[in-house]
Amino acid sequence: MKYKVQGTKYDLPNHSSFNFQVNFPPTFPAPIYLLLLCTFSLSSCKNSLEEARLVTSRANVNIEKGKDVQINYSDDGVVRIQASGHTVTRYNTSKPYLEFSDGMKLLFFNTEHKVESTLTAKYATAIENSHSMTARDSVVVINNKGELLNTDELIWDEDKKIIYSNSFVKISTADEIIYGNGMTANENFTDYTIKHITGKIKVKTSEL
Repeated sequence: MKYKVQGTKYDLPNHSSFNFQVNFPPTFPAPIYLLLLCTFSLSSCKNSLEEARLVTSRANVNIEKGKDVQINYSDDGVVRIQASGHTVTRYNTSKPYLEFSDGMKLLFFNTEHKVESTLTAKYATAIENSHSMTARDSVVVINNKGELLNTDELIWDEDKKIIYSNSFVKISTADEIIYGNGMTANENFTDYTIKHITGKIKVKTSEL
């Protein structure tokens, strides 16, 4: 795995090779570049307990903060994902982690660099050296067909290239609104499955 950060290359063993190009403000500390590049993780079944541990370990730690951070994630020279946050903070605890406390946005591109889906949330967290990100609070995903997902919590699994939730979900399409608990979808939100459907409402497009 190779990471390219402002002209510097970092080689990490035991990973496939791909490159990252990141645009950060000059005041953003270098250690966060690697953390943001290295992908994100929180296991869905351990989220509450894990984040409780993170919060309680904040005292007396080094804190690094960046404003208006943007990350371009590329695979074989093609930008596949762009992540951005108004405020990104790294807490250097025993298990360093990132906090997107002022909103987070993910853009998923196809091979022609066209946006296929957009994920936004008011809050997100990511632990160093992991492979997913957990978004919380007013999470919204919209695909290029205009289909809309609303939920309170959503996990992005980079390795599996999926997004999923164990919480209440609402999916709005051109002709219906579907309510349920739990769902799994591909990153582009074009193929999704609701685990337990609790209701459906047929609507006109103008009513969405």
